[in-house]
Amino acid sequence: MVGCRTLSKARLARLRIGLVIAGFGAGIALLPAAASPAFAADAAPSATDQQCLACHGFPGMEKTLADGAILQLYVAGDMFAKSVHSPVGCAGCHADIDLAAHPPAQKEIESRRSFSLAMTQVCRTCHADEFQQWETSIHAALVRNGDAAAPICTDCHNQHAVIKDAATQIDQVPCQKCHSAIYVAYSGSMHAAFRRSSDKGYAPICFDCHSAHAVKPTSLGQGPEAACFGCHDGVLEAHQKWLPNAALHFQVVSCPACHAPFAQRKVDLMLVDSQAAPLQTEQIGASLFNASAQSDGKGINAQTLWKLLQTINREGIGGKTMLRGRLDVRTAPQAHELADKSKALSDCKVCHSAGSAAFQDVTISLVRPDGRRVDFGASADVLNSALSIESVRGFYAIGGTRIGLLDVLLILAVLGGLALPVGHLTLGWILKRYGLAPPRTGGSGDRPAGGDGPKAA
Repeated sequence: MVGCRTLSKARLARLRIGLVIAGFGAGIALLPAAASPAFAADAAPSATDQQCLACHGFPGMEKTLADGAILQLYVAGDMFAKSVHSPVGCAGCHADIDLAAHPPAQKEIESRRSFSLAMTQVCRTCHADEFQQWETSIHAALVRNGDAAAPICTDCHNQHAVIKDAATQIDQVPCQKCHSAIYVAYSGSMHAAFRRSSDKGYAPICFDCHSAHAVKPTSLGQGPEAACFGCHDGVLEAHQKWLPNAALHFQVVSCPACHAPFAQRKVDLMLVDSQAAPLQTEQIGASLFNASAQSDGKGINAQTLWKLLQTINREGIGGKTMLRGRLDVRTAPQAHELADKSKALSDCKVCHSAGSAAFQDVTISLVRPDGRRVDFGASADVLNSALSIESVRGFYAIGGTRIGLLDVLLILAVLGGLALPVGHLTLGWILKRYGLAPPRTGGSGDRPAGGDGPKAA
């Protein structure tokens, strides 16, 4: 085989295969005692697979590809024998290999990535349902966009050593390969602690919240019911016992904002259309980028945000564009640093006080076509400026924003509405009290003397 660094010559490979075939029948009775663990009696590869492992079962088997990269051709026989793919055998996935003409004199492979992408179609033949789910995922969207780091089947599953339920173990979950910072955060969380302590019961791991194959972005502004409510049934009722207006809190405050007590918090204002669906970068990305560029690195201020919304709504993008506010943690790893409920924030002053830290960090966001969020920095004044009245009207409640003017105007409006009837009644009472009221004339209470009123002719 061109480019093989070890056992690379076709003659040597054929010789080894021939020796295995010839010796297999004679040595089968002695195999359990004499063979290495790769061919243990309780998990031995089939005779056909042993022909393949005669070459591929030795470390160092590799091939130099067209782009200069090295493709490892080594397969650990002991692990393959224990894997769920062992009954399928080598030929089940590599049906294009003809042992009589293997290795070929010439087989050009462009790159490891192109080879892996091609092999995913082999996975599809047996795992059609999982493959269909994967095609709806953020991972598949990234692959279609040409992201070379986006995971495919073999990035999460070692195709030659797939052990049933191995991924349910915290230290073996494949997500840690790409999401190492999140994995470290999760490992220190109460979820991981409960999962390690089997006597404490069930606790989720990555795919319990994000699913194994149909992985969706978690940054679309959905409420906690998207993940947390799946396990924490009745949590709203539990919060209503002590938290005022719990339902509104669940809409505008993410679960980690309180249950990751050491995380840094921020306010995210997501641009949404009239149906509350997040707007995409393809719709207004350029406008928002320009608004950010005009802020001189200080974050989009209230005036710039006001002008941006006016422009977007004049252009009729997504109907009436508004901002959906949400208190959240700053980073994805912090969202996984969940503590026991006894340590969760329950002091209202943490957020509902002047100058609270969470309201000093503000972002304005929209989403990419694949669902990932794009954040633009904003100045804290977008939450407390009078110019933000139109910007925040979609989630304004008295006392619920930092715009003191709104609260003052609302209080004055209420007092003004009450002043008119109260003043009218008070003035009438004073006039009657001091005999200053004019005499009443006419009306239903005044009847003509000597009769019961007009009579018909």
